[in-house]
Amino acid sequence: MEWEAPAIVLDARPYGEGDALATVLTEEFGAHRGLARGGASRSKAGIWQPGNLLEVRWVARLSDQLGSFTAELVHPGAALAMDDALALSVLSSACAVAEGALTEREPHPLVFAGLLALITRLPVGPAVLADLVRWEMALLAELGYGLDLTQCVLSGETDGLIWVSPRTGRAVSDAAAGPWKERLLPLPAFLRPGANDAVADAAQWAQGLAMTGHFLGRDAFGTQHRPLPAARDRLVARVNGLADHAGH
Repeated sequence: MEWEAPAIVLDARPYGEGDALATVLTEEFGAHRGLARGGASRSKAGIWQPGNLLEVRWVARLSDQLGSFTAELVHPGAALAMDDALALSVLSSACAVAEGALTEREPHPLVFAGLLALITRLPVGPAVLADLVRWEMALLAELGYGLDLTQCVLSGETDGLIWVSPRTGRAVSDAAAGPWKERLLPLPAFLRPGANDAVADAAQWAQGLAMTGHFLGRDAFGTQHRPLPAARDRLVARVNGLADHAGH
C-alpha cells in the first residue's frame, strides 16, 4: 500500500533513534500518521516542522499499518514564520488544532485548502488572525458543528447581529438579546454580514478566537474529552495582550 501527495506537517515527535512519528494533512487522505525515517536527525528535522508543505510518499505493507514517510520540502512555512512571533504562534495553533480535531485518514479537502491558504497569508501580519478565525469556523463546519451568523435565531432579522448563542452557534441581534446578553458570546464586527476586514482590530480578533474557541472546546475537542491545544492557548494569550495594549 502506498500513496504520494502534497502534505502539510501538523506534528512530529522524536521516536526511537533519530526517527520521528509524524502527522501530516493531505487533501485526499486526510490527517495521516507515519514514521519519518531519520525525521529527528540533524539533517532532516528541519523538514518535519509543523507548517511545512511537503511532497510526501507513504508506504506500508498493509493499509491499517502505521507505515513510513519519505518527503521533499516544497514550502518552508515554519522557517518563514520563525522571525515573526505572531505568525509562528498562528501557524503552531492552526496545526495543533487540525492535528487534535481531525479524525485520522478522514479526508477534509476544505480544511486542507484553508490551512494551505492560511500559511501563504502569514506574511500579511496581524490581519491573518481574521483568516485563522474563519478557518476554525470552516473546520467546525466540516466536523458538523457549523455556525450560522447570517440572521438572528430569535427574530430572523439580518441587522444588528452582535451576539452568538453559545448553545446553538447562531447569531442573535442586540434587540432580541434582551436580558440574556451576559450569557451570549460577542460576534466580532469583521464576521457580521457585509463587514469589511480592513476595520478589524485586536479586540475583534480576540472576540473571534473566543467564539471559535468555545465551540472547538465544547464540540471538536470536548467530545474527545481533550482540552484545546496549548499552542492555541498561547496564541489567545498573545492576542488578548495585543487587545489590552491597544485599549490603553
